[in-house]
Amino acid sequence: MLGAIMSTHSDIVDELTQRWPEQQVAPSLARIQALVDLLGDPQRSCPVVQITGTNGKGSTAIIVDALLRAQGLRTGRYASPHLTDLTERICVDGEPISAERFDEAWTDLAPYVALVDEQRIDGIAMTFFEVMTGLAFAVFADAPVDVMVLEVGMGGSWDATNVADADVAVVTPIDLDHTDYLGSTPAEIAVEKAGIIKAGSVPVLAGQAADVAAVLLRRCAEVGVAPLREGIDFGLLDRTPAVGGQVLRINAAGGPVGDLHLPLHGAHMADNAALAVAAVEALSGGRPLAADLIADAFEVVQAPARTERVRTSPPVVLDTCHNPHGARATMAAVTEAYGLAPLIGVVGMMTDKDVEGTLAVLAEEMAIIVCTQAASARAVPADDLAEVARGLVGDDRVVVRPRLDDAVETAIALADDAGAGAGVLVCGSVALAGQARSMLVVPPAGRPGAGSGAGRAPKGAFSDPLDDEDWS
Repeated sequence: MLGAIMSTHSDIVDELTQRWPEQQVAPSLARIQALVDLLGDPQRSCPVVQITGTNGKGSTAIIVDALLRAQGLRTGRYASPHLTDLTERICVDGEPISAERFDEAWTDLAPYVALVDEQRIDGIAMTFFEVMTGLAFAVFADAPVDVMVLEVGMGGSWDATNVADADVAVVTPIDLDHTDYLGSTPAEIAVEKAGIIKAGSVPVLAGQAADVAAVLLRRCAEVGVAPLREGIDFGLLDRTPAVGGQVLRINAAGGPVGDLHLPLHGAHMADNAALAVAAVEALSGGRPLAADLIADAFEVVQAPARTERVRTSPPVVLDTCHNPHGARATMAAVTEAYGLAPLIGVVGMMTDKDVEGTLAVLAEEMAIIVCTQAASARAVPADDLAEVARGLVGDDRVVVRPRLDDAVETAIALADDAGAGAGVLVCGSVALAGQARSMLVVPPAGRPGAGSGAGRAPKGAFSDPLDDEDWS
């Protein structure tokens, strides 16, 4: 029976991922609007916290979710992309829905999707991301949940999540990514991302460059809303690295709150935590959260593949950074938390990313770069990646291992040979981090992949997450 269920889930995943991929944008809300109209507007069944930005959306959403659950609220969190299985994108009460629930929900939704497909709105059927967004709305309304936490996939105005109207519109730091679709400068990209700020919402804005801040504030004025701004209305006051994470002191609605242990590494994660607290307090009309509630929520936060150490001897760390802005944050966090020297990098990237710019940041700290590629049609071939890397650091610091399992084994051997203090960082794309995690981490019983064990995975036995904007 279990085999049949897993086979059915696999078939459904294959069916969904064969749709128009999320990294090829079809900018319109018309198709998702048609679907939610048929479903009776499930996106309006409860309050919404919506999160956009370039880096930090995923971790901010995870912390928002934890803070809401600490208050006894039932949450629905929609995330993208996933590390190993589509179920990770739809979380209820902090956990991905089961494969069985996912399959049931798709069976219920499929006839409505077919009706929209038949209309060929703007000449195409519903995209993968649009269908997944509609599926999340339906699951959350059926649960039901008290609050939806929606992570924008790409941009803002025409992202499928924007068919919902955010009660709290969160904007994490904006930088360059997806320039083919969103704009060639951070300010141009900000225009698109500002689309989640609507009349009646409470915007919660992370610190931004001056030109980006001007765009966001102009949008707030246009729709008649007053933003909460990092550094003025909330923010990180202090942080100290600690065992297993860091201890924070933040400025919240009720004033400074200290001695908060966050089990995540890096200054960027501390900033995301302060942003999340501000967002949750905004949802309650500015009512301060109790210090002990914040502390309890932070303690249970888990963020897989965000500077996550998955092996200790030698240390192996996974991260999903995939653009220069994210890479700078990751390298600072890895240096501070683990101090690995020499650092051996296992790097694989996607063709639609700033490969040279990201490699340039990574190369500043990596003694050796093992160039590899994720199991994805969009992956930069390892040899091509190595050519770019050699142009930055020379031949002596570059190794090519096209298969990820070989690349990880090679990096571990190099770290072993280097002796005490050496370690490995696997990064460059969400797909790469997810596939490496499938090799190195035993999944919880009952989750997809459970029972496969840690260590060397079967060759080719990887899910291919559609590597989207940011999972940092």
